Amino acid sequence: MASKITFGWRVPDFPEGGASSEQFREQIFDFTGVLEAGGLDSIWVGDHFFPWPAELDQSIDTIEAWTTLTFLLSRYPKLRGGSIVLSQGYRSPAVLAKMAANLQWLTGGRFVLGLGAGWKENEYRAYGLPFPAPGERLRELEEAVQVIRKMWTEERPTFSGKYYNIDGAYCSPQPNPAPPLLIGGSGPQKTLRIVAKYGDWCNLNNSPLDFCQSRLDTLREHCRQVGRNYDEIVKTFSSDTVAVAATQAEADQMVNDSFFRKFLSIAGTPDVVVEKIQAYVDMGFSHFIFRFVDFPKTNSAELFMREVMPRFV
Repeated sequence: MASKITFGWRVPDFPEGGASSEQFREQIFDFTGVLEAGGLDSIWVGDHFFPWPAELDQSIDTIEAWTTLTFLLSRYPKLRGGSIVLSQGYRSPAVLAKMAANLQWLTGGRFVLGLGAGWKENEYRAYGLPFPAPGERLRELEEAVQVIRKMWTEERPTFSGKYYNIDGAYCSPQPNPAPPLLIGGSGPQKTLRIVAKYGDWCNLNNSPLDFCQSRLDTLREHCRQVGRNYDEIVKTFSSDTVAVAATQAEADQMVNDSFFRKFLSIAGTPDVVVEKIQAYVDMGFSHFIFRFVDFPKTNSAELFMREVMPRFV
């Protein structure tokens, strides 16, 4: 099996099954504790103020990315943590760089900064934030990552762009090492070119093998054009529909009972799940971010850690 393959958990954004706020909080704590004890590598938190699926009641309790991730990394010191992914329009990139540098310092280097162009219009509108067209949001993202890089590497950084400007914006202590910068999104013309120019990690999600191969081929070509080593970029794959059980029928039932059944699933017995993951590993992915569909039960996650993860050590 391939080496250096790691696995993370996508923390739920909102409760399922009618759990109260207090129950949801304890479910997250209990589940994270099981994952840390079982040797999972990381936890990942989304960046939404309302539930991201439009079909859900938008007033449902929803966690906030920064405070949740900061708390969990403090409570569970064996885990790395990342944002999957922050909407760059929600925060000034200079302030975001300072926040990320500070979290990296406090955690001893366990943070991954995931950033994307953003997409959920009703959140922007409700919070009084501008929501420009997609092309402009991507241009903002490209400027934002340049500002962040400068904040992390220069003593007294300056930047003058169309959307963002800084002038002597100190960021002390500077992160050492700097957090990996994960650029979210799979748009072939613009997003993946931003990844090629500035990203340390990329992410594809809920997509079949042929789509992923196409996007990785595009990323490789962008890297060639900008003079970047394609192999330097860590490829991550996230799945919202993961179920591991003693039988295929049990795993399929978990999926069918889940809100996330509409997404491409990685479901089955440990042997089946290993085979499905291995296909992505063979393509070049080395970090996987999974949502276990039987949450808050830990059966699937525990079986995964016991019988799937060791096959990738």
